[in-house]
Amino acid sequence: MLTRERPDFRTVDRWAIGLLLEAGAIQKCDQHGWAKDRSDPHAREEAFGIAREDPLAGLSPDEAIAAVREVLDSVGDTCPECK
Repeated sequence: MLTRERPDFRTVDRWAIGLLLEAGAIQKCDQHGWAKDRSDPHAREEAFGIAREDPLAGLSPDEAIAAVREVLDSVGDTCPECK
């Protein structure tokens, strides 16, 4: 019986963050490096499309989309240190 090895959650988060940066859905604060949501619906859809078409190894397309959504939900639109 084969067991499917699941990626480490930290790897999944890093993959999702990289994908969101690449799609332009989030950006890093220039001064502090915190991720900020750009609130760009087209960039979000691009990120979801990439996740669906090319999920991280070990994730189904639905799991990849959920990982991207989870990261997006955790990112605010302002840097906590810039307030």
